[in-house]
Amino acid sequence: MAEQGRGDSGGDGAGRALPPHSPSGVLLQTVEMHTGGEPLRIVPRLEAAEQAAAAGLSLLSLRRELAARQDHVRRALMHEPRGHAGMYGAVVVRGAAAAEGAHLAALFLHCAGYSAMCGHAVMGLGRFALDYGLVPAPTRPETAVLLRCPCGPVTAFVPWDGRRSGNPVRFHSVPAFAAATDLAIDVPGHGKVVVDVGFGGTFYAFLNAEQLGLDVCSSKTRDLVSAASAVTEAVKKQFKLCHPESEDLAFLYGTILTDGKDAFSEEPTTNICVFADEQVDRSPTGSGVTARIALQYHKGLIQLGQTRTFQSSTTGSLFTGKAETKFGNYNAVIVEVSGEAFYTGTATFTVEEEDPLKHGFFFK
Repeated sequence: MAEQGRGDSGGDGAGRALPPHSPSGVLLQTVEMHTGGEPLRIVPRLEAAEQAAAAGLSLLSLRRELAARQDHVRRALMHEPRGHAGMYGAVVVRGAAAAEGAHLAALFLHCAGYSAMCGHAVMGLGRFALDYGLVPAPTRPETAVLLRCPCGPVTAFVPWDGRRSGNPVRFHSVPAFAAATDLAIDVPGHGKVVVDVGFGGTFYAFLNAEQLGLDVCSSKTRDLVSAASAVTEAVKKQFKLCHPESEDLAFLYGTILTDGKDAFSEEPTTNICVFADEQVDRSPTGSGVTARIALQYHKGLIQLGQTRTFQSSTTGSLFTGKAETKFGNYNAVIVEVSGEAFYTGTATFTVEEEDPLKHGFFFK
């Protein structure tokens, strides 16, 4: 986030900084991308975050610090009038927080707060890291980009032709695992349903939309969102989540409704992810694919190395996923997810101090 003055006020407008802004205002500069239709608004540098990281805060602690002291940045960029109800973002953190071999660290933003992991953002950030020179010596035909996420280290593998990055981008997840299977949950308005809960950097509940009297491919999105949100709230109340490494990761991020096609097949399986405050992922959801693969592996429905294709019910975009290797002494796996991330532009947003809506508003 850079702070700049208004510039020359000559009558012809020449030499003025654009867009005009108040002397005490700030400019927010971003790189715009999407992965499978899901937006990614990248903040290449946020000085306050890097200062906090330099003071020794972990990324999970930095996530709390940003929420407590810099949340106006998230609201200004995610909410209207600069964002929308489906906006998603990432703050790139360099320096101390990206130590231990990582090329960069990232904090993930959405309309309701902050996530611990985001697969579609990792794919976009992999390309961004190469094209914006954050990887000192990229290699052809593919470069490994090491990212530190709040949930842990993740590696993206990005095509590189010597001049620019390309697609598809794949990444290797943090250890993913099944937290619960065949869990009976009472959902108000829907009765008892059976869900699985999986971790792919963050926790999701999964169930076939048919249990809710819906079809993930043909039902109205509003009905799918309402039902998925009801499931999320019911699981939060009736099942206590635990993460083996950090209580900060022990929260349910959302619910993913599926077409029920969990057994291995060459045909795509379709899902819709509803996360945070009824936010809908336009992509198949990278961390969701990771968790779903872990659940399928846990249930013996797929084997190591078998690649599945996952389709978004909202845009039709595709990710692939496979369980690469087992991890540790419990039934966790490292999952590889692949998709395509594209640039849509760059932006400079003005924040004028006298604007009563300068930090945005949330309308849904």
